[in-house]
Amino acid sequence: MASRIPLAVPNIGVREAELVNEAVASGYVSSVGQFVSEFEQKFADYVGAKYAVACASGTAALHIAMRLADVQPGDLVAVSDFTFMASSNAASYQFAELLLVDSLPESWCMDVAALRTEIERRAATGEKLPKAIELVHILGQPADALAARELADEYGIFLIEDAAEALGAVWTDGPLDGRHVGTIGHMGAFSFNGNKIMTTGGGGMFTTNDASLAAQAKHLSTQARLADRGYLHDQIGFNYRLTNIAAALGVAQLERLDSFIARKRDIAERYAAAFTGTEIQTPPKLHGQESTYWLYSVLVPKSRGTGARDELQDFLAETGIESRSLWRPLHMQPPLVGEATLGGAVGEDLFSRGLSLPCSTDLGEAEQDRVIGRVLDWLRLESVDV
Repeated sequence: MASRIPLAVPNIGVREAELVNEAVASGYVSSVGQFVSEFEQKFADYVGAKYAVACASGTAALHIAMRLADVQPGDLVAVSDFTFMASSNAASYQFAELLLVDSLPESWCMDVAALRTEIERRAATGEKLPKAIELVHILGQPADALAARELADEYGIFLIEDAAEALGAVWTDGPLDGRHVGTIGHMGAFSFNGNKIMTTGGGGMFTTNDASLAAQAKHLSTQARLADRGYLHDQIGFNYRLTNIAAALGVAQLERLDSFIARKRDIAERYAAAFTGTEIQTPPKLHGQESTYWLYSVLVPKSRGTGARDELQDFLAETGIESRSLWRPLHMQPPLVGEATLGGAVGEDLFSRGLSLPCSTDLGEAEQDRVIGRVLDWLRLESVDV
């Protein structure tokens, strides 16, 4: 039987073990220790943010951002419809109402122009405006953050960037040339889950260029505890800090991040070249943007009919190749039925046809050739059946 090819696994080496062992030997294994502050500073420097606050997860970072945007029960939050459920959960934790905004087929990210039209309509009719916009950079692809920030500033709305999947993605042209995702909005959030481009096991990072927001984020993440002889807390806070051990892993991974991103892009280029001229639709590649292709995801052809994505996934699994369907849009999730929506057809199409292929940073060329060959075999078999 052919060996298994996983979807996306962490790339852990000698340096990671060295720093984690150093953290353990120091005796500081929880949220106090040198690696936490070192990781925060080095991460901020890497993405070009003024401040970074290490958190227990990307979701925790998003929740803190919602709190700092003063999202209250009944407030409205506009969020990308095509995204992982954690994006909306952060707003739901604050008992917010949601406005689920469909994607653009060109980028798979939020249709900011459609959101602008809706906000302008609401403003004209006196309806509720969003307290915050959560813009998600999907699968490593930068969303239209410039248009989103202009819209947010015009209407006094907080812009929160969910960059959980897009660490290292940048703009290479125009007003945002050289800027990283997660640094354009008022606040940003990143994830270091085990399958992300770099990992701390679990964990996340809150970013901002506002000193006050950064101080409040750190305060909230540490149970809102004040400096005092006794335990004194000035508000309801959270146990959202990253551990020193996890931060040590993060420091080591950050040292290798450029090589991880380069490898992701190499893998993406090989897949794209292999599928050129076939019915497989490759992920967005837009001028002036550099995706990191966190999970290399393709769309199966519409001509293959309903269920084709599942057929390809099963066909790959028969030879030990792991793949994963893209997310069900938020408007199709049972807890969110009834939330306001803008469109939805694009997200539904991405869900019904989208499949992520193996793209670990240590994926070998022979392994990738196996995946490519199997996909092409499926296309040939299917074309015979049509």
